[in-house]
Order: sequence, then C-alpha cells, then structure tokens
Amino acid sequence: MRNKRNKRIFKKSKFLNNLYLVSTILRILILILLLVFIFSAIRVKKLSFKLGNVSNTDSNSSSNLDIDPSTASNENDSEPENKVKDISINMTFTGDIMCHNTVYNDAFIPSSNTYDFSHMFEDIKYYIQTADIAVGNLETTFAGSDRKYSGYPTFNSPEQLAYNLKKVGFDVLSTANNHCYDKGYSGLESTINFLDDADISHTGTFKSQEDQNTILIKNVKGIKIAFLSFTYGTNGIPVPDDKTYSVNLIDKELIQQQLSLAKEQKPDLICVSMHWGTEYETTPNSEQKDLADFLFENGADLIIGNHPHVLQKMEKRTTTLSDGTIKDGFVVYSLGNFISGQNKVYTRDSAILNLNITKTSDGRININQATYTPIYTYNNSSASSNKIKLVDLQSTISSYNAGYTDGISERLYKTFSEELSNIKKFLGEEIK
Repeated sequence: MRNKRNKRIFKKSKFLNNLYLVSTILRILILILLLVFIFSAIRVKKLSFKLGNVSNTDSNSSSNLDIDPSTASNENDSEPENKVKDISINMTFTGDIMCHNTVYNDAFIPSSNTYDFSHMFEDIKYYIQTADIAVGNLETTFAGSDRKYSGYPTFNSPEQLAYNLKKVGFDVLSTANNHCYDKGYSGLESTINFLDDADISHTGTFKSQEDQNTILIKNVKGIKIAFLSFTYGTNGIPVPDDKTYSVNLIDKELIQQQLSLAKEQKPDLICVSMHWGTEYETTPNSEQKDLADFLFENGADLIIGNHPHVLQKMEKRTTTLSDGTIKDGFVVYSLGNFISGQNKVYTRDSAILNLNITKTSDGRININQATYTPIYTYNNSSASSNKIKLVDLQSTISSYNAGYTDGISERLYKTFSEELSNIKKFLGEEIK
C-alpha cells in the first residue's frame, strides 16, 4: 500500500514540475515577443522620421530648382505680414463749461469750507466716462482762491472744478475763449497750471511761444488726433504785446500756421474747437460758415463750435482737397452750455455729442455716426442743497412714462419734454 501511495505522489509531483516548466517557457516566450514588438515599433518610428526628413529635403531641393537663388533666402526667412485691421473709436464732446456764482455756491460745503461739483454730473457722467476720449470747452479761469472766486462778467472758479471734471471723465479741454483773460495773464497761467495738476490735457492758451507751437496730439486706440482751439477775442481785455502767444485768436494766417504744424505731425484727424458766432442765436452766421469752409479746405476734419450759449446745427461734410483727395468732415456750429447759471431761453438746453469714427486698414478716416444725448441744466430752487443737476432728458422722460415719477411733477415733465423737442429742432437729426 505504501509503495502504491508513493508512486501516486511521485507521478503528481512530476506532473506539477512539468506544468511549472511549461508555464515558465510560456512566460519567457511572451516576454521575448513583447521585447521584439517594442524594438520593432521604435525602429519603424526612427525610419519614418528619417524618411520624413528625406522627403522634406527633397521637396525643398525640388522647389529651390524653380526659385531664383538671389531671392530664395529672403522668401524662406520672411514671416507672413500681419493684416492691418480697421480701428473704431467714440469721441464725446460737450459745450461750454461755465461757473456762475449760482453754480459754485451750490458746490460749496460749509462744514469743510470746500467745494464739490460732482453731484451736478451724476446723471450724465456715464456718457463721458465710457467714451474713448472726451472733450469740453472750459469757459472760466482758475486764478486761485487768493483772487476771490467770482462769476460773470470776470470768472474765477474754485479749482476743485478741474478735479471734478477729470473724475467725470474729461480728457481734453479747449481753453481759448472770450473769458480766458478774465483775470489777466496770471489768471490764464494759473488755469493752465491747475489743469496740468488735474491731469487734463488742454489747448488754446499757452505759457510760451514754444507751447503754442507744440500741437496737442492724443493717440486713441491707434488713431492719432491733433487738437487746436481758437477764439474770436478776449472781451476787450488786451493781450500783452510780449505775450501774443498766450491765446490763439481767430486769424486766418494763424489758423493756417497752426494747421500746418499739426499736419507735420501726420495725424489721422485734426479737431478744431472754435469760439465764434453770435450769442443766443440758434443759427450760425455767415462768418461761422466761411470759417468752417476755410478750416476744412486747410485740413481740419472735425470742427466743434461754442460761445453762442445755445445749440446750433450739425453737419457732415464731404470735402475735396486741392490734391483731389475726398474725405469726411463734420461741424457742429454750437453745442450750447454744458453747465451754467444762465436763465435765458434755450441756454439750459445742451447735448453730449458722440462721434463714431473708423480708421480703415488703408488709412482712410470715416465718420460713421453723429449721435447725441440731450441734456438740461435743472435748478431745483426748492431744494436746500445740491440744487443744480444735469438731467438726461430722454432717460428721465422714459422713466416718468413708465411710472417712476419720484421728484418729477407733471409741470416739470412738460418742461423736460418741451426742452427735448427744442434740442432736436436746433441740433438736427442724428447722423447714422
């Protein structure tokens, strides 16, 4: 029995040994096959890489056979030229920024003996802050508190107005106007200094001949704009003989000189602010029209008029220059008062003008649209403070019609509606 059991154990052991041997051989074969596969794949990849290089080399060699050797190197080394794209910007303009005593008194804060005009612009600042560049006409001086603040007829406004205007979003102010010499040359110089400190660019009045001959240039998203400013006079206050450079007076010879200096800078646009016209007249006079033609003929692209204190019409022009070039032009003869303390008819009506302008890939300038936001200087005499406010007329009227009548009586609503109608009548239809 023991021998039979031993034989069975021996046979079983032999079978297991054979099975183990077969298993080991299979594992070795699988490993060998795996290694062969890996090495084959690597070899194929290397061969493919070499063939690719040979193919490229052959292709280049074949191409070079058809190319002039003198130009082959330049063509291979050069990169494709970046295509120049059209550039569009929105330029915003406002009328006269005046500061009668009613205006700066409303800005006075007795508790701190300071001034803050910011509440006046709260309703309309969005339209200025969102522009690519915003331009206004400063018709007052900042001669300093030592000279005592004053309104009409000789303006000296709290300098805080400059800093508030910067905060509202103004980038450029025209300073050539009939009130720029209200506090003499020292007042003119002080005004420039305060504007510099407020970081607002300006043109029209200057502290030196060199400054007058240095044209204000602003680069707006790749569109280069030159700014000029001229006034018909200084209210009879004489400009010193040794400081004739201090203000640009309307004189065709000077205008041509300034336009020539501007064109030397090769701007895409020349924008000219003109302090001209007849006060309180809602239509431009013959001199304004003549000067507009003269400006366009000598290179101006945009003409922004001020001084009448009321709105006058706007026009889009097509001008043919002496060399046959045809280009777009735009003129608004008067934007009225942006803010003031005046009460005469239509002097509280104004508009924030928006020009959409494109510089095409070939360098041409197109004036695509001239739209505007009608505004009104509202003086709430029943309020104890913050009486003066620039009202966005269309927005306010729309809110009233929708049922939001807080602070607006039926009588005031009627006034706003009438003033909106006047603005559209005098300024004209939007250009789209």
